[in-house]
Amino acid sequence: MADSTPSDFVVLHLGLGSFHRAHQAVYLQALIDAGDTRWSLVGANLRPDMADVEGALRAQGGHYTLETVSPAGEYRYQRIESIRKVLPYDANLKEVIARGTDPRTRVISFTVTEAGYYLDSKDRLDFGAADLANDLERARNGQPGTTIYGAVCAILGARRAANAGPVTLLNCDNLRHNGDRFRKGLLEFIERAGQPELLDWVRKQTSSPNAMVDRITPRPPPELRQRVFQATGWDDAAPVTGESFIQWVIEDDFVNGRPDWWRVGVQLVDSVSPYEEAKIRILNASHSCIAWAGTLVGLHYIHEGTHMPAIRRMAFDYVTDDVIPCLHSPGRPSPVDLPVYRDVVLERFGNPAIRDTNQRVAMDGFSKIPGFIAPTVHERLARGESIESVAMLPALFLAFLQRWHKGALPYVYQDQGMDEAAAHAICDASDPVASMSADGTLWGDTAADRRLVEAMRKADARVQAFIQRGGK
Repeated sequence: MADSTPSDFVVLHLGLGSFHRAHQAVYLQALIDAGDTRWSLVGANLRPDMADVEGALRAQGGHYTLETVSPAGEYRYQRIESIRKVLPYDANLKEVIARGTDPRTRVISFTVTEAGYYLDSKDRLDFGAADLANDLERARNGQPGTTIYGAVCAILGARRAANAGPVTLLNCDNLRHNGDRFRKGLLEFIERAGQPELLDWVRKQTSSPNAMVDRITPRPPPELRQRVFQATGWDDAAPVTGESFIQWVIEDDFVNGRPDWWRVGVQLVDSVSPYEEAKIRILNASHSCIAWAGTLVGLHYIHEGTHMPAIRRMAFDYVTDDVIPCLHSPGRPSPVDLPVYRDVVLERFGNPAIRDTNQRVAMDGFSKIPGFIAPTVHERLARGESIESVAMLPALFLAFLQRWHKGALPYVYQDQGMDEAAAHAICDASDPVASMSADGTLWGDTAADRRLVEAMRKADARVQAFIQRGGK
């Protein structure tokens, strides 16, 4: 299928999951609706695990329906047509590489989830991961891979050879300093692949802005297609649903042009750090807190846990007692009104129409603790301050992990960052609290700190009492 209404410039996006289609594609649609049709999206996946959705999108010309729901229960339906072409999955990435070498492609963006970056506690690539090690061997043999590094390395190698010009690499995942960290990993990957000329080209001809993205986007429920049809008359085989709230903050560091996203509400800033810290520590960490706690007392959905006073109090206290003092001080004020942001986040989590599952939010705990939670622990301890409230989150995850260890979770737990043998060893230890507190992957330099162990032990007792009370 040829591109519908070819545009002057292209954003090639890797990862056509629900979040991209409810977020980045929506902003570009808004720009097109405002009369700026110079840019369009071409989308692809690096793995074969979305064949049904991919096929449905191709059959619909890349078009689909977005359902949004406000906390007040207001439903809206919008047709999204900014994705002009969906590339079929191909292990050799032939069409993806061809798009990447087209001079009209000025931005390559991607959503692969936090664990898909294979970064250790020092932000070095973890080549102990089989996928990454395999991709490195492929890159040494001039072949593309399935990880973001293996794919982008192949695209950029072809782009350099084609003399197609500079390109911006735009990370759209919930990873702190996501552009910087991806770039560091990419350069390490290319260097280890033995491609010094490409390494020099990438340093000079690409940029990797940091960005912060936000919109709660649950997995589309089975009934969504019928709901869309009843509301709109569109029989859509690839609809997505999300909350009405949406936000995107990007550092304005593009090497070869970009869409005029500022016209449709994207915040283009010099530094994204204060916005991403607020988002990651307040929203993402609290989301995991509610998912782990809700699972432990038999709840299925995020909104159910948010409306349970004991769980809401855990999230509220974590943010109020430990996070806000880290992010806002007289000498370093935050541009974000943190108490208001906390309350808005909890209101969003309580939206019953979203029906976001604990299963979706609880995943990838071995990436989320070091990424979302440990920084607050580190800062509070460095200042000699209490970590009583933040310690509840890893204590909840430990109890959750023990359920997984026993095969007692009510759903399949997915965690790309988890070493299953190491996780089972934590649960089998004579002192699981001490074992988890000593895990360097989770805590870095704070691992086995006496104050962390003590706080975790107290938090573990509180979690066990919470479970015994059935969440009351």
